[in-house]
Amino acid sequence: MNGSSGKLVRLLADGKLHSGERLAAALGITRAAVWKAVAELRSRGIAVTSRDRRGYEFERPVELLDLDGLHEAARAAGVALPRDTELHFEIASTNEYLHASEAPAPGAPRLVFAELQTAGRGRRGRAWLAPFGSGLTFSIGWTFAEMPPDLPALGLAMGVCVVRELRQLGAMEAQIKWPNDIVHAHCKLGGLLLQTRSETGGPAYVVAGLGLNLRLPETVRDEIARTPSAAPVADLEGACSGAMPARHAVAARVASAMIAGLERFSMDGFASFARDWDRFDSLRDAAVTVLRHDGPLDGIARGTDAEGALRVELPGGSIERIHAGDVSLRRGGSAR
Repeated sequence: MNGSSGKLVRLLADGKLHSGERLAAALGITRAAVWKAVAELRSRGIAVTSRDRRGYEFERPVELLDLDGLHEAARAAGVALPRDTELHFEIASTNEYLHASEAPAPGAPRLVFAELQTAGRGRRGRAWLAPFGSGLTFSIGWTFAEMPPDLPALGLAMGVCVVRELRQLGAMEAQIKWPNDIVHAHCKLGGLLLQTRSETGGPAYVVAGLGLNLRLPETVRDEIARTPSAAPVADLEGACSGAMPARHAVAARVASAMIAGLERFSMDGFASFARDWDRFDSLRDAAVTVLRHDGPLDGIARGTDAEGALRVELPGGSIERIHAGDVSLRRGGSAR
């Protein structure tokens, strides 16, 4: 993104109507160049509304992130972000960026935020829809000095960290849907994605990424609702009954909670997260259908084991351990 387009974003971030003439004067360019800058923003999925003969505006104000604001919000919450914290306006994927980078030393996390991801994805390669300014996307790079024996359960532990903090922020009904969705009233509030590089008997490098919906525009909700098989969505503003904290505060507190969780996991493994996982489990004792490569499986969700596998009770009473698959609540079914 060129300099004019980046500056234009900051001018429009207040959500007010700005005339083309005033934008041109503020940017030191022609009105035709303003039009081209607007077109460039739109090509990147940033919605800019044109008002005939009046100017341009965003649908709503956007609290743009900045590094000073993130560190200040962390200090106000009594926590600290890593010195190695980066903020990118535009990036393909924060997870891929860190995954391809050199692993940090054990106990020295890297943290990368992005305003706009062009190739963000969720679990199983699905695209992650994150409209500009409506959510948070960030990733943490962390090195375990030795491979934790229960590393497959790390995603569950990260979910616990996120939900603990969201509840502190006012989303009292936030839960986790196995294996890595953050939900509110069974609607998707966010998603975690973990990637790992490791050597046998050596250190393990993990990248833990989070996408979190903060304030989804109605146009985006409508688009998702029209998408076949798309899961219902929620945002933090709704989960907090409209009293959501500032975007910087949410970003700083949730990221620092995940970093603290990585440190705790390196010492205690999943055991110190298991009780809260049971408390936050949105599928606990519910009738579910698991879609696997070999077909659907119906049963009752009975929590997870120490390795993070979902325990599903089959009609005959036996327990099937699920390591991978899509899980949904079963319509017309009942727990027992």
